[in-house]
Amino acid sequence: MIRQITSLQNPFIKTVLLLREKSRERKTQELFIIEGLREFNLAVSGGFLIQSVAFCPDLLSPEEVIKLSGYSFSSNLFEVSRQVYNRIAFRQDAEGIIALSRPRLYGLNDLRLPPNPLILILESVEKPGNLGAVLRTADAANIDAVIICDPLTDVYNPNTVRSSIGCIFTVPLSVSTTQDTIAWLSSRGISSYATSLGAELFYHTLDFRGPTAFVMGTESTGLSELWLSKADHTIKIPMGGKIDSMNVSVSAAIVIFEARRQRDFSS
Repeated sequence: MIRQITSLQNPFIKTVLLLREKSRERKTQELFIIEGLREFNLAVSGGFLIQSVAFCPDLLSPEEVIKLSGYSFSSNLFEVSRQVYNRIAFRQDAEGIIALSRPRLYGLNDLRLPPNPLILILESVEKPGNLGAVLRTADAANIDAVIICDPLTDVYNPNTVRSSIGCIFTVPLSVSTTQDTIAWLSSRGISSYATSLGAELFYHTLDFRGPTAFVMGTESTGLSELWLSKADHTIKIPMGGKIDSMNVSVSAAIVIFEARRQRDFSS
């Protein structure tokens, strides 16, 4: 059954606005926002539990909505006016669909890894846009997992979901502490490579064909001393210009695709 909403005072609309603006609400309600056709399809295909869907018939017909990814709309399907949709959407007059979903994060021991995994670890990530961009890189390289250590931002911030263009639904994602992650890597026999401006080794001189985890910190402060002291190796990227660092998503792409190249892009 499709329910119609034309008022901004509707409880569902108020919920969406709260989830969009407040991390506390997302954590309390255990819900986050998905906006866009591609993002919705990737979430459903990835097994995320969709709780509610709102669509604007001026932008997306009910027939098109019903066909999406074979999702079952047995309840919580809302038809909203264009005015209401443009109030709750980040991209106004765009694709016409917004959904609320349960988050899904893996514990470290729940990650299903191949015998020779390639993993990316981010410590204290603080910018949702950076995290989303990194997830796009992770998807493009088809790496086995992304682990977020001691995050300073909500992983399911709407800006993360949007900037990842749905890749947050395609890459196994875990949140843990630095200490637990270091112990977990050791127990799995996965070599860690921490990126650091003070490293002596250039990334392209090392062999990443075995079980590998790249570890990256924030652009402002880099990695913690714990990671720098406990990582198996510290590496750096040659910098030939006036600045000494790059965006974390660019740095991640450089080292990850070097590992993929060494593995002939096959494992």
